Amino acid sequence: MSIYPDATAVARALSPDEPVILNRPHAARRAAQFFVQKFPGKVLYAVKANPSPDLLRVLNDGGVTHYDVASIAEVRLVRSTLGPDVTLCFMHPVKTERAIAEAYFDHGCKTFSLDSHDELDKIVRATTRDGVEAKDLRLCVRLRVSSEYSELSLAAKFGVDLIDAPGLLQAVRQKADWLGVCFHVGSQAMTPFAYVQGLERVRAAIAEASVVIDMIDVGGGFPSVYPGMEPPPLEDYFQVIHRHFYELPIAYNAELWCEPGRALCAEYNSMIVRVEKRRENELFINDGAYGALFDAAHIGWRFPVRRVAGPENDAETADFAFYGPTCDDADYMEGPFPLPADMRAGDYIEVGMLGAYGAAMRTGFNGFGDGPVETVSDEPMSSLYRGDRADPRVSDNVISLR
Repeated sequence: MSIYPDATAVARALSPDEPVILNRPHAARRAAQFFVQKFPGKVLYAVKANPSPDLLRVLNDGGVTHYDVASIAEVRLVRSTLGPDVTLCFMHPVKTERAIAEAYFDHGCKTFSLDSHDELDKIVRATTRDGVEAKDLRLCVRLRVSSEYSELSLAAKFGVDLIDAPGLLQAVRQKADWLGVCFHVGSQAMTPFAYVQGLERVRAAIAEASVVIDMIDVGGGFPSVYPGMEPPPLEDYFQVIHRHFYELPIAYNAELWCEPGRALCAEYNSMIVRVEKRRENELFINDGAYGALFDAAHIGWRFPVRRVAGPENDAETADFAFYGPTCDDADYMEGPFPLPADMRAGDYIEVGMLGAYGAAMRTGFNGFGDGPVETVSDEPMSSLYRGDRADPRVSDNVISLR
């Protein structure tokens, strides 16, 4: 397998007609080691962010041993890729009985999340054999919390409301060998205060339920770096979470978990696209809303961009919008994406920070979506882990702890 020094080398060597995904294993391994070494608890990788088997192996090599799987397909993928020694945690709150039974009996998954009495009943039924209920279930009640401090909300679909949480916790405690409380503050949380608010809701639910809690899972939401989104250092998040965790009314040996997805894989991928046409300040490129640039089209996510294999000195820049390759008008990315003002058909662009919800979103709609995958050795366009960031923006809600 060839390892190229950077995107420019790939573009010059291949002159690709199709988009090229670029992998940076060293960046993902560094992110995994950072979380494993610095987060004050257990780290679960949220597989949905990027289910690449190659990435799973890199994260496992970096020390990640627990995986947040959200479907039976992800259960099978992680087990077949990483083997029997990793721990699978089925953290989707709504599952089919067949998926629960297969995960439990065939793949050794003992940890399940839920947010309703109906789901509790379903898990108990699915893990009962010959009339004997499972005695080793590790069940996590998902609590609904606010997403107001995150760029993408996850507050509407899942989670038991605070008023109903105590009764559900008491019911789950009767069936679980090990009881946890989990929540998710939303994707790309831009301040540690998001977790403070979540943990305060956890405190209220536990106090009202008066049950023994064995684990607190603060979920995902840990940010990466994108244009216009400069989060505080991750160490600040970890310290705030750690302090508030130890103030909860929980068992003395209770565990602290987190489920990073974006933060572990955002720096793993970038992509080379080619400009097929220019119309004023609109560039027609060969990936878009139905490919790895799904988020750029549908939620206006601004990924970093740069021209590759072109002139090295680009003094003047302009803001561009992109059209993707399909026939749909919806295949449009407003940006703005700042690039050299003289961009033209045939130029190549590297789109950075696509490891999370980028490469994983590619489809074959309209006959597009194929393309090679190559490995490069240079650094991602942005990083939380190199130690070379200029003073990052500090949240107004939480003082800097460093």
